[in-house]
Order: sequence, then structure tokens, then C-alpha cells
Amino acid sequence: MNVDPTVQSKLLQLAGVDTELARLAHRRGALPEQQEVERLEAERVSRKDAAVAVEIVLDDLDRDIKKLEGEVDAVRQRETRDRKLLEGGTLAPKQLSELQHELGSLERRQSVLEDELLEVMERREASQADHDHAGARLTQVEDELIDAERRRDDAVADLDKTQERCETDRAALVGQFPDELLAVYEKQRGQRGVGAALLQARRCGACRIEIDRGEIARIAATPADVVVRCPECGAIMVRTKESGL
Repeated sequence: MNVDPTVQSKLLQLAGVDTELARLAHRRGALPEQQEVERLEAERVSRKDAAVAVEIVLDDLDRDIKKLEGEVDAVRQRETRDRKLLEGGTLAPKQLSELQHELGSLERRQSVLEDELLEVMERREASQADHDHAGARLTQVEDELIDAERRRDDAVADLDKTQERCETDRAALVGQFPDELLAVYEKQRGQRGVGAALLQARRCGACRIEIDRGEIARIAATPADVVVRCPECGAIMVRTKESGL
């Protein structure tokens, strides 16, 4: 294939743009800012689950407190009624004895219930503190996530801007090459990642392998408008004064 050396040299510009586009694609796929967002999103889910778990505990304790308060109130009402009967002085000795026995049982029952109620209320107080702490931690990670998303969006915007510039540059370049040359370049780039590179000091700029003297002699004898390719990786080698020929 014969192509004007000036046109061949422009392949280096195209290869440079394609290298930048590949770098952008790699960075976009492994964006540190996106990884931080994902980490914080996972942490937010974890902290939210922790907060919900404490809320469930609080709901259970509130039901227990309500139940115990109802039982204590029922015992107090029964005790009040019995005392009124006792103070009425109209009971027979047997009824009086039974009533006094019941009052003793009610007092013991009330004491047990009040102790249980106090214990549950203390547990609720501790759980409320856990809930407040979990809520604070959730708020903190949500604030951090907002900042991380802003940094991620800024990074993506920078990538988009650079990619748009590179694609514009590439569109301006590809129209300057013959279809046959461009087809070879694109095929090589698709297979090996680099379509063309500078031949510099007897070394292929694509695979970085030094070419033996015999092959260098053959390349040196090849007319400047003939497209040469690396015998090792197949990339188009652009010859300049730096090629050491």
C-alpha cells in the first residue's frame, strides 16, 4: 500500500486521540468517584437497616409498656374497689378475710408489674439512645453521599467534555486518510489496541519490541510512501527522522 508520508505521519495524531479515548473509557469504567458513591450507597442501606431494626425494637417495647401500664392500672382499680369495700364495714368475717387476702395478692402483683414496667422503660430509654445514634449515623452517610455524588457528576462531566473534544478531533482526522489505510488501521486497533505507532530508534512504538538489524535494513530500503508494519505486532509503523534509519 502506497500512502503519502505526510498522510502516514498523521496516523500518529489519530493513534494519540484513540489512546486518549481508550484511557477515558477505562477511567469511566473504574471511576474512583463512582466507586465511592457505590460504597456510600451500600453503607447507607446498612445504616438504614440498623435504624429500622431499632425502630422495630422500640415499637415492641412501646407495646409492652402499654400492656404493663394497662395491667398496673387494672390492679390499682381492683385494689381501690376492694379497699372501699373493706372500709364500708358491711362484710361478714369470711368475706373480710378473703378480701384482705386478695388485697395482699394485689399489692404483690402490683409490685411485680411495676418492677417489670420500670425494667422495660429502662430498656426503651437505652433503645431510644441507640435509635438516635443510628439516625445520626444515617444522616451523616447521606450527607457524605450527596457530596460524593456531586464529585462523581463533576468527574463524569469532565470525562464527557474531554471525550467530546477527542471525538471531534478524530472526526476531523479520519477524513484525511484513504479508506484502505484507515481499514487496516482500524482492524489492527481492534485486534491489538494500537493501530499505528512511531518507529523510533529501531523500536516499534506499539509493542516496544526492538526490530532486528536485517528487518531495519529492509525497512530503510523501502520507499517512504510504502506503508510498513511491525513484524512482531502488525501495527503500522510511521517512519520519521527519529526512526534511526
